[in-house]
Amino acid sequence: MPDKNAFIESVQNGYSFKGESYTLGAAMLDGEVLSGTYVKLPFKTMNRHGLIAGATGTGKTKTLQVIAEGLSDASIPVLMMDIKGDLSGIAAEGKLNAIITDRYGRMGLEYTPAAYPVELMSLSEEKGVRLRATVSEFGPILISKILGLNDTQQGLMAMLFKYCDDHTIPLLDLKDLTKTLQYISNEGKAELEKEYGKVATTSTGTILRKVIELQQQGADVFFGEPSFDIDDLMRISNDGRGMVNILRVTDMQNRPKLFSTFMLQLLAELYAVLPEAGDMDKPKLVLFIDEAHLVFQEATSALLQQIETVIKLIRSKGVGIFFCTQNPQDIPASVLSQLGLKVQHALRAFTAADRKTIKQAAENYPETKYYKVNELITQLGIGEALVTLLNEKGIPTPLVQTLLVSPRSRMDVLTDTEINTIVTQSPLVKKYAQTIDNKSAYEILTAKLEEAGQKTEEQKPKRKTKEEPTVIEKVLDNPVSRQVQRTAASIITRSLLGALGLGGKTKKKKTSWF
Repeated sequence: MPDKNAFIESVQNGYSFKGESYTLGAAMLDGEVLSGTYVKLPFKTMNRHGLIAGATGTGKTKTLQVIAEGLSDASIPVLMMDIKGDLSGIAAEGKLNAIITDRYGRMGLEYTPAAYPVELMSLSEEKGVRLRATVSEFGPILISKILGLNDTQQGLMAMLFKYCDDHTIPLLDLKDLTKTLQYISNEGKAELEKEYGKVATTSTGTILRKVIELQQQGADVFFGEPSFDIDDLMRISNDGRGMVNILRVTDMQNRPKLFSTFMLQLLAELYAVLPEAGDMDKPKLVLFIDEAHLVFQEATSALLQQIETVIKLIRSKGVGIFFCTQNPQDIPASVLSQLGLKVQHALRAFTAADRKTIKQAAENYPETKYYKVNELITQLGIGEALVTLLNEKGIPTPLVQTLLVSPRSRMDVLTDTEINTIVTQSPLVKKYAQTIDNKSAYEILTAKLEEAGQKTEEQKPKRKTKEEPTVIEKVLDNPVSRQVQRTAASIITRSLLGALGLGGKTKKKKTSWF
C-alpha cells in the first residue's frame, strides 16, 4: 500500500507556489479524494505550453474550459479554437446540479456559477469577427512552406515578392498572387528575367496549381483586407477579466490545410509583433487548440519545423499554447517535448495499437511510486486526469491523479439568440465586417496588360479605306457580267492563237467520192 501521508506531503510541497495560481482539482489516491490536497496551476509557467489529451467523452474539452475560466479571472486573455462548436457556453452561467454538488463536496470546495466576457470570431462566413491576413503579411518564406514548395520554387516565390515590392504592387489576396504568377509566366517574363534572373515556366505552373488547391479549401475568405490586428486578441473586459476569444472553426475539419495555414500565420505574427518579455508573472495571451491533430495532419516537414521553431521561441514573448487532442501521439515528438503542463484523461485499450499508445503515453510522465500509470490511464473516470506541470523553477511537479473542478460557466452551447446578442454588441464585428478591395496586383497588372495591348494595336500599319465602287465597276462586278467577260476573253484568246498558228490541229474534211 502506498504511504498516504507521504503522498499528501509530496502533493502539498509540489503544488505550493509563491505567485498567483488556480485550483484545477483535488488529488486522488486509490480512488479516494484527499480533501485539502489541491493541484494548482501557477500562472507564471503558463507560457511553457501544455497538452490536454484523452479519449472521446472523458472530459478534456471541459478541462480546457476550466483552465480558460481561471486565466480570464486572472486578467489573462484567451484564444480558443472551437472545432466541435461546444465552447461557446463559456459566455453563459452554469447551473448547479447533483453531480456538481457531489463533486465539489468530495473536494471540499464551493461552486459559484459565472459567465465570462466572450468575443466570437470566424475564418469564414459564420457569425462573429472576421479574421483575415494579406498575402504580403505572410511573406515568401511562409507562403512557400504552406504550399510545400521546393528550393527552386521558393526562390521564384522570393523573386516574385521582390518584384512586387520594387514596383509597388501590393499582394493582398490569392487573386493577386494568381494574377502575378500568370503575368510572370507570359507577358512579364522578359521584364522579370532582365531584372532578377531566369524564370522557369514549369515552376510557375506548379506554384499556380498549389495556390488553386489552397483556394479550393476556402482560403480566399481568409486572405484579404482589413487584416486582423493582434492587439485585439489581448483585450481586458470592463470588469477586469481577460477576454475569451472563441474562434468558431467547425467547418475546418474538411479543410485542414487552411486551418494549419491560419495557425502558423497567427503564431508567426504574434512572434513578430510582440516585444521580448522573458519570464513574466502572467502570460500576455494563452491559445487553446482543440482537435490539434488538424494542425499537423497535412503539414509538410518544412511546416512542422516552422511550427516547432515558433513554439520554442514564442514563450519568451509571453504567449502560451495548449494542444487538446485524443491521442498524445497526434503531436509530433519535437513539439510534445516543449509542453510543460500535461493533463492526461483516460485512454481506451481496444486494440494492440491502443495498448502500445497507452504504454508510450505512460512513458511521457515523471516516474512515481504511487501509481501504475499504464494501468491507471485506462481506469480514469470522467472528469479525472493525471496531471503534471512545471513549477516556478521549471522543475516537473509530481504526477497526481486529480479529480477536476467543473466549469462554472454553461457546459453546453449558446442558442442562436444568445450568439446574435454577442455579435450585435461587439465593436470588433463592425470593425472587421466590411471587406476592403484596394487597388492591388490584380488591378495593376490587368491595367498594364490592357495598356500594352492598346499600344500594340496603335503600332500596327493602318489599312487603306476602300473607295465606293463606280456604277461601271458595280456592273462589271456582277456575276453575270464576270461570266460574259470570261467567255469573251476565251474566244479572243483562241482567235489570236489561231492567227499565230498556235491554235491547235484542225481536222481535215474527208474528200467525198460522190
